[in-house]
Parts: sequence; C-alpha cells; structure tokens
Amino acid sequence: MKTIFSKVKLRPGQIVQLFLLVLLSAVGQMLLPSFLAQMISHGVAEGENRIVWMYAVIMAGVTLFSCVISFLSVKIASYISTDFAAQLRTQVFSKVQEFSAAEMDRFGTASLVTRSTSDITNVQNFLTLLLRVGLLAPMMAAAGLVFSAATGGEVSSVLLVAIPVLLTVLTIIMVLASKYSIRLRKKLDQINRLFLESLEGVRVIRAFNKQKTENARFEEANEDYAMTAMAAGRITSLLMPAISVIFGVTTAAVLGMGAYYVSTGAMEVGSLVANSQYISMVLTSVMMLSLVIMMFPTSYACAKRIAEVLQTDSSIRGGKFQMENRPVRGTVEFRHVTFAYPGADEPILKDISFESRSGEVTAIIGGTGRGKSSILKLIPRLYDPMFGEVLIDGVNAKEYRTEDLRSLIGYVPQKNVLFSGDIADNLNFGNENGTEEDWKQAAKTACADEFICKKKEGYHDSVAQGGTNLSGGQRQRVAIARALINDPAIIMADEPTGNLDTKSTLEIIDIFEKLNHMGKTVIMVTHEPELADMTQRILTIRDGKLIKDERRE
Repeated sequence: MKTIFSKVKLRPGQIVQLFLLVLLSAVGQMLLPSFLAQMISHGVAEGENRIVWMYAVIMAGVTLFSCVISFLSVKIASYISTDFAAQLRTQVFSKVQEFSAAEMDRFGTASLVTRSTSDITNVQNFLTLLLRVGLLAPMMAAAGLVFSAATGGEVSSVLLVAIPVLLTVLTIIMVLASKYSIRLRKKLDQINRLFLESLEGVRVIRAFNKQKTENARFEEANEDYAMTAMAAGRITSLLMPAISVIFGVTTAAVLGMGAYYVSTGAMEVGSLVANSQYISMVLTSVMMLSLVIMMFPTSYACAKRIAEVLQTDSSIRGGKFQMENRPVRGTVEFRHVTFAYPGADEPILKDISFESRSGEVTAIIGGTGRGKSSILKLIPRLYDPMFGEVLIDGVNAKEYRTEDLRSLIGYVPQKNVLFSGDIADNLNFGNENGTEEDWKQAAKTACADEFICKKKEGYHDSVAQGGTNLSGGQRQRVAIARALINDPAIIMADEPTGNLDTKSTLEIIDIFEKLNHMGKTVIMVTHEPELADMTQRILTIRDGKLIKDERRE
C-alpha cells in the first residue's frame, strides 16, 4: 500500500471535507437515541403530546440533515476513489511502457492485464468502502460506547464481553480468508493467459481441430479457480452467522439486565431503549468494519501485485551520449556478443561479431530457432547482451538515451501489428508529427501508396484491430512505410516476405533495392533466396554461432 500511495496524489482538502462530513453524520446518528429517550421519558410516560411532537420534529430534522450529509460524503468518497484508480492505472500503464522485453516476459501479458484492470478495480472498491465505512464506523463505535456508558450504567458492561468475542471471530476469519486471496489472483492470471492464448491462436486451434483440447485446458484451470474461490467462500460465509449469534446473545443480555434495573427503579424505560440502540450501534459499527476487514485480504493481495509492477525498474537504462557526437553514420557493429533469454537453459547467441555499413544490405540466414531474430532485438535494446558490445555509429548502444537510439532505427517485426484507427494513425507511430507529405513519401517507397489511394478515405481509411481488414501484403507494406516515415538511418526487417505470395514478395524485394540505393543500412532476417541474392553481405547463423560471413561486391 505504501508504494501505491507514494505514486498517487490525493487532495488533502477533499480528505478533510470528507472527515468533517463523516463526523457530522456520526454526531447526528448518535443524537437520535437520546432524543428518543427524552420523548419516552418526558413525553410518552407523562402523557405530554406536545413534547412527543416536539421531539418527533427534531428527530425528523436530524434524520434529514444526516441524509444530506451522507449523500455528500458518499459523493466525495466516490470521487476520491475514482480519481485514485485513474491515477494508478496511468502509473501502471506508464511503467509498463518503460519495460524492456525481459520484464514483459517476466510478468506475462495476461498478468499485466489483470493487474491493470481487475486488481486496480478491487483496490478502488476497497478504498471506497474504507472512506465511506472505515471513517464512520470507528466514530460511531467510540461515540456509542460513551453514550451507552452514560445512559446505561452497568447494562453497557455487556460490551466488555461482546466486542472482544466479535473481534476474535473477525480476526480468525480474516486470517483464514487471506490465505486464499493471493492464490485466487494467480489462478485468475492463469485463466486470462489461457483465454488470451486461445483468442490469439484461434485459427491454429481450428486448423488442427483442437477445440476440445483447448476447452479441456480452460475447464481445468477454471475448475481449479472455482474450487479455490469456494474454499475462500466457505470461510467468509461463517462471518454473518457468527455476527448474528453475537448480536442476538448481546441483545438478549442487554434487555434482560435492563428489564431488571427498570423493575427496581434504577433505570428509566427511555434510558433502556436508548442504551439498547447505542449498543446496537456499537455492534453495527463493528459489523461495518468487518466488511472492510473482509475485503482487506483480497485488496491487499491486489495492491501487492500492483506494487510489484510499480517497483520494477526496466533492465534497459539509457545513457547520456549526445547523438550529434557520433563518430560515424549508419553503422551497426557486434563485438563478441553472447546472449541468452532470461530463464533460458543455454545462450541463444555465442560470440557474434560483424559490421553492417551505410548503403549496405545485410541478410541473416540460417535454420529456424537459430538466433537470427535475436540479433535484431539487440540493436534497439529490446534486450541487452550478456557479454560483448553492440555499437551503433561507433558508440555502445547502452550509452545512448533509449529514445535517441530508437529514433535512428526503423523496425519491421516478424509479426506486424497494426492498431485500430486509420492508416495515418499507424504511419504516425513512426513519427507522431508526420504530415500528409511524409505519409505519401514513406508509402511510395514502401509500394503502399497505390492501394492506399484507392481506399475511399485514402490515408484516413479505417484500420481494424490488428489490421484484419487489410491483406497480408498490404499490412506488410504499411508496416514498412511506418518504419520509414521518420527517415531512419538503419532499417531492420524480420522475415519481411514471410507468408506473402510471389507477387507481394517481388514487391518487397523492390522496396529493399530502393532502400539500398538510398544509402540506408539494412539488416534483414530472411529465408528467401531472392532477398539474400540482392544483399551485399550474408551472415549464416547456426546454433547461435556465426559460421559464415560472406561479403559480396
């Protein structure tokens, strides 16, 4: 909780307003039993209808006042908790944007989604309850104890037994319930992970007719979550029966003792009625606090998971090197680079050294899973090597500010992702200040301008999530245009012709020939012989090692 509140700014003025309103609400509710006692003792008992009506009007006014105060306090509490959750989501989202691929791998997409949605919502709900009930209940309990002692004398001594028993029961239930809270969040992550996997891989699942297998996997995880939730539910279900028993026994004891004192003349009937209400208020306050206590284990587990995200710093730290001081332009050099993914059993890349220069196209070839794509991920520092150096324009990549480094690079990943919006929005991912002239220039180079201009809205034609309303070749060309719009010195492409037909492949080859003539440094991973044939350099990777470095003039 400390980490979360250090990241979120609450407005002290609103907290003070809420505290004062809750205090007024508590005072109003505490006055009602006293007025009722006076009505009974001096009005009903003595047959004074004028006094009865006077106190009735006073009590109605106090009740109305309390309702208005309660409405205002709920409004402020809801605003505080909603603003708190909005700030927290922004903090988590901003932190995740800073994560390197290593941190993304560590948490997992499904877990990050759960933490930034469901977990924050749980914390928000707890804060709302805490502000509405957690402030009011202690005030009512304290005031109730004072008024009960003042009006009931020895009758109020029943609370000396009832409250410790009630607190003991609540503590036992809370401790038992808290054991299941973290388990439930982890199992929810598992369900979300399976759900996301099935959505992303739905075509593969259907192609291999594995719907039943996936259903079985999900049902197993779902049943595991349900069993844990039911176990937690059995624990918390004990709360209300236990409270009801304690309430019933306490009320019976109060009325029994009160009846005795009334019969002996030691206590007035009005005082007994007021005292019983004060004791009921004390116990009700404790019960209200129990609702907060019941939510605490889950919200604490959620807060702890959110704090883990906020406390995690990216393993990729930028330097302070000034870009204008680069000794050369458009070069990428690997010096004895060794790399392994976090948690991998062996190094993916082993002692890799090569240099790509401006105006040169370098093809990286080799079998599947041999480390080719990993080379590209090291250049923009999606990961860092374990040993060795990656130099960009003669400077270690770690010395650049990450935003400066990545501004030098245009990246076409193996799995192109287009975002919902329009084509212009997607192009502006490469340059947020891109103009229509920039769009057209990049699109022409990427052979995308022709099909874009045929769209009804041109560059403002809509793009569905993932670009599903475009063909594979169109998505690829838009992705290449996006990489080119900022006129980067270095172009990286991971299997740029993967899953494309022959015509689209030839168009992509033409694009890279253009880039070659434009003096760009181009590094591509490819299985296509035609693409490799047009390059000036071919690197052959086998089992993570560079076994052949062939330069062609």
